[in-house]
Amino acid sequence: MSERVAIVWDERLARYDFGPGHPLAPIRLQLAMRLIDSFDLLSTPPAHVIGGIEPVRDEVLLRVHDLEYVTAVKRASIDPHLFDPVHGLGTQDDPVFAGMHEASARVVGATLAATKAVHTSGADHAVNLAGGLHHAMPGSAAGFCIYNDIGASIAWLLDQGVERVAYVDIDVHHGDGVQAMFWDDPRVLTVSVHESPATLFPGTGWPHETGGTGAPGTAVNVALPAGTGDQGWLRAIHGIVPAVLEAFAPQILVTQHGVDTHVEDPLAHLLVSLDGQRLAFAALHRWAHRYAGGRWVAVGGGGYEWVDVVPRAWTHLVAEMLGSPVAPETAVPAGFHDYVMATLGRQAPGRMTDGREPWPRPIEQGFDPDDPVDAAILAAREAVFPHLGLQPDPDLWF
Repeated sequence: MSERVAIVWDERLARYDFGPGHPLAPIRLQLAMRLIDSFDLLSTPPAHVIGGIEPVRDEVLLRVHDLEYVTAVKRASIDPHLFDPVHGLGTQDDPVFAGMHEASARVVGATLAATKAVHTSGADHAVNLAGGLHHAMPGSAAGFCIYNDIGASIAWLLDQGVERVAYVDIDVHHGDGVQAMFWDDPRVLTVSVHESPATLFPGTGWPHETGGTGAPGTAVNVALPAGTGDQGWLRAIHGIVPAVLEAFAPQILVTQHGVDTHVEDPLAHLLVSLDGQRLAFAALHRWAHRYAGGRWVAVGGGGYEWVDVVPRAWTHLVAEMLGSPVAPETAVPAGFHDYVMATLGRQAPGRMTDGREPWPRPIEQGFDPDDPVDAAILAAREAVFPHLGLQPDPDLWF
């Protein structure tokens, strides 16, 4: 299914580091890349590794960020003691660190390299696991995100003449920064499936958020109740995403793969397993081919259980993109176990599964009005489907 897959990696991407004790620790990314390499995926055809990533120039950042904000980030990079609440810098979520501008601009460069690989260099798919900083706003940092690498790459695609870009975000948190950047642009469809803003940061992503006056129906939000597990999460993704992708007919698909939906994640309240996440990755792969001609750019995102979840989940993502999925029952390589023990002094998980066997119950089987997950799905469908020429299908209720 996959002809050529670009994997973007540069050890210097680990310099995006807010310091000891911060949840977004670079070790989670380094462990993921080590496990991916332990399965020989970096050398498995059709993989093509892109390295040597440099920070993007200011004009790339200024396409989606305010000049005053970029200037503030540069100033903070020189003075790590700066506290700038107006621009969200120096907070508990986004503490200032030396070299922050360069490190953040390099993450943008990595996602842009993945995007260019698909748009201009003949790759079918491309992935930058260091990316996915979807909370960064035009004028401020937020939620561990300084510059919005996703927004910058989508803006670049638009500037190259791409007429329709679809963005699907399955992080547990609402993809608010990307939505804000393209709120009134009919060329960009943003879809976010996340935990309800009633119980989780950033407090946005309600179904009624459907796009600006110039782009009604181009923002799609599925707000799931805390406690949603595999079945409900997969049902929501399948009940919304393929329908809106088919209606929008994107020329390229961009996806964010935060894995903080996992039951072990310390910062959120969904109960998704590694096995559910793996099925979601496979579905997005199919839909990239079905609705976007196979042109697919994927980025990482959240995920704060560094050892048990992030490395295994993102290894499954890369393997899926390569068309060489890792069987769930596969043992985690011994070399990875040794590295985790030597580095962190703890055991790595034994297999590439949580031992679950979920499946998405089709919406054709009907909605249950007393089920909070089904109510969330229906709310999203009723809010946005008519704008896209789709029927929310209220007759499917039991």
